[in-house]
Amino acid sequence: MVYAISGFCSSLGGLAYSLIMLTGYNLHGLGMEMDAIASSVIGGTLLTGGVGFIPGALVGVLIQGVILTFISFQGTLSAWWTKIVVGALLCVFIIMQAFITEQKSKLSSKRSMEDNNTPPADIPPKSVET
Repeated sequence: MVYAISGFCSSLGGLAYSLIMLTGYNLHGLGMEMDAIASSVIGGTLLTGGVGFIPGALVGVLIQGVILTFISFQGTLSAWWTKIVVGALLCVFIIMQAFITEQKSKLSSKRSMEDNNTPPADIPPKSVET
């Protein structure tokens, strides 16, 4: 079911893009996969797997759109600066995600070690008789 919904949404996106470009040329989307990955990573989706949320992906798209619009309307920068800035931003977010994931794993391992060392509260400790 998920693949059917994904296919339907991608076909709608392709149809809308071909209507905007007024042609169905197959190379118009060349290089857009980097933009899609960057938008989702900026929005908070982990590259190592896990959970991503739709509002986060939308925020990533908005941030990337603002950066691309600013660079293109600035006028003195070439179009290649958009790819450079998005790539640098992507590197920063990947490093942040690696740091956050490392901190979470340290915290969870520390908690699991503390939980294993303490006896459960509902079992009374054994008394030693002499």
